[in-house]
Amino acid sequence: MNLVLAALIIASFVEAQTSEPALKIPPIKTSIDLDGQSVEITAWGTVSATASGPFALALTVDLGGFQDHLTAVLGAQLNKSDPCGERITLERAALTPQAPSSILTANVNYERYTCVKAFGKQVVKKLVGGHGVIEVKLTPEVADNNISLDAEVRKLDADGSLGALLRSGELGDTLRQDLGDSVESAIQKSADLKGTLPAELQNAVTIQNIHFADGGAGRLWLSIAGEVRLSAEQLRRAVRK
Repeated sequence: MNLVLAALIIASFVEAQTSEPALKIPPIKTSIDLDGQSVEITAWGTVSATASGPFALALTVDLGGFQDHLTAVLGAQLNKSDPCGERITLERAALTPQAPSSILTANVNYERYTCVKAFGKQVVKKLVGGHGVIEVKLTPEVADNNISLDAEVRKLDADGSLGALLRSGELGDTLRQDLGDSVESAIQKSADLKGTLPAELQNAVTIQNIHFADGGAGRLWLSIAGEVRLSAEQLRRAVRK
C-alpha cells in the first residue's frame, strides 16, 4: 500500500489521456512492524480526475493482519508487572467492525500490590485483583490532516473490588486511554499516507473522510477518501524523481 503507486497511476492516466473516469489501484501488500510483530497490510483503491482539478483518491486498507496480532501488539503497550504496584496482563483482545466505528473488547487481569517493611523484611500485600472486560468504541477522525481515534467506553465488567475500581474513574479512564492510544498508533502506521510519498506530494495530499468498514466475516477495513492538489505536470515531475 502506498500513494506512490497511486501517483504513478495518476501520471500514467494523465499521459495516456485515457477517457476512463477512474483507474483502479490493484491490491498492494506490505508488512509493518508493530511492537515486534510483523503485520501484513493490504490496500487498494481508485484514482480519478475531477472537474475542479484535484485528483480524487479512494483507498481501502485491510486491517485483518492487525486484528490477528492485536493481543500481542496491545499487550506490549499495556502489560506491566510492578512488584509493589500495578500488574496488568492483557489476556485477549478483539477488534470488530461496527461501521463507521469499530468495537475493541479487551479481557484484562488486574492486580495491585503494596510493599511494607516488617521485622526487617519486605512484605508484599495484595490490595485488589481480578478479571475485567473493557469494551471501547473507536471512531476514526481526521485532525490536522492526520488520522486519530475517538475512544468511548461502552462497557466495564468486573466483579467485586475490581469492578468498583474500574468504574470509579481513574483506572477505567487510564485503561481506555492506553488501549485507544495503542490502536490509534497502529492505525496511523498501517495507513501512513504521507510518509510513503515523495516530498513534493506530501503537502498536496488532503484526507477528507475516513471510517471503518466491515470487510465480511468480521474483517476490519479502513476506508479513506482524499485528494491530491497538483497539476498534471507537477505530478509527473514528482513521480519521475
